[in-house]
Amino acid sequence: MKQVTIISQDRVGLLADISYILGKSGINIDGLFVDVIGGKAVVALELKDPVRAKGVLESNGFRIADPQAIVVKVSNGALDTITEMLEDEKIKVMNLAELSADANDRVLAISVDKPRKATKMLGPFMLGNAASPY
Repeated sequence: MKQVTIISQDRVGLLADISYILGKSGINIDGLFVDVIGGKAVVALELKDPVRAKGVLESNGFRIADPQAIVVKVSNGALDTITEMLEDEKIKVMNLAELSADANDRVLAISVDKPRKATKMLGPFMLGNAASPY
């Protein structure tokens, strides 16, 4: 299962709109995680066809995080911890983008040269997993 992450202003009916658009296109949502940080909804969808879902959602005006990026939620100040963990494992960060933030937490999209290894390492920080250890 692959993940597509949507970043949108939080609003009533957002999930209904996303579900309707995907359902109308015959795309089933297999898993869902939502968090609201800094007034933005971060919606992580597990789908069998993320490429098609990304295209459908973008054509309907939704902003999608880089599908190759690892999307994580960390407390403010924990970014150093994550970059040190990656550096210790000789994983090079190619790009890092902040998707949303508030006074306590940040949601980041991290692109790396070894995504499988980084995904295993950063599992506790990924959206939908148990609370971050940092």
